[in-house]
Amino acid sequence: MSAGSGALDAAGITEPALRQDFLTCRRLHAEHGRTYFLATALLPPAKRPYVWALYGFARYADEFVDSMTSPDPDALVAWGEAFLAAVDGGRPDDAVGRAMQVTMRRWGIPREHVEAFLASMRMDITRTGYPTYADLEEYMYGSAAVIGLQMLPVLQPLDEAAAGHARLLGEAFQMSNFVRDVGEDLDRGRVYLPEEDLKAAGVTREDLLAGRASGVLTPAVRDLLAFEVDRTRELYRRAEPGIDMLHPTSRDAIRCAFVLYGGILDAVEQAGFRVLDRRVSVGLRRRLQVAGPALVRSVATRRAARRWQLV
Repeated sequence: MSAGSGALDAAGITEPALRQDFLTCRRLHAEHGRTYFLATALLPPAKRPYVWALYGFARYADEFVDSMTSPDPDALVAWGEAFLAAVDGGRPDDAVGRAMQVTMRRWGIPREHVEAFLASMRMDITRTGYPTYADLEEYMYGSAAVIGLQMLPVLQPLDEAAAGHARLLGEAFQMSNFVRDVGEDLDRGRVYLPEEDLKAAGVTREDLLAGRASGVLTPAVRDLLAFEVDRTRELYRRAEPGIDMLHPTSRDAIRCAFVLYGGILDAVEQAGFRVLDRRVSVGLRRRLQVAGPALVRSVATRRAARRWQLV
């Protein structure tokens, strides 16, 4: 049995071609989203393929504008328009589009969430910075908050208030990436840290570029990054209550992602905020320390849920 086949069986995805579409998304997820892929393994098998599709769709779109070797913004626009044209009554031409269409129908994911996501991806074609945090929030609504909202039906919330927390958690994950990837984003010509924050810290874009080139971290840049870490930790704090608003079989997966993505901020601090000339990460040992016990809990929770359903 190939990797992922059991989850496809559990999800009732039997058409051979469609199974391959979902496995394409799984490969994208496993290769590019290691932390989130690890957390996804804690979900009930029947839900995992749909998370692969959501991640695969987002990653596929992102690569059009974020590829360091062959970005193709025009292709993003054409692909996005073709998907939206097909999603309601046709059949997308590509694997991730077809898997995404099935996922949207299965879980009732609104079209407007996908439209907002694609709009933010198009912003990356022309925008290289954000004057204020409010401007950045507008971008993150489509690039991150709606990802949390797309995931929410799959996670089966027990409280309507979970939606607000899902948006915040998406933003927290996104901000963690922005802090970690400042140097890489500079290579793409972008700075996602708000210009008002740079100004308050006495930092210019030229200072960041100089640090990228030299590896020298000035006190002002260190203070800027420390401020962004603190701001992001507040997003995690506000998002955390939403985890207990999810179905019990979803909580361990999201808690695992919560801890590991939050660990990016710890890794940034442990590296002395030296993220301009290098990429920090949460080590494999730490990922396994978090995911191992969570896996045991998630299996026990699924067994308990099945017993409850039989009563």
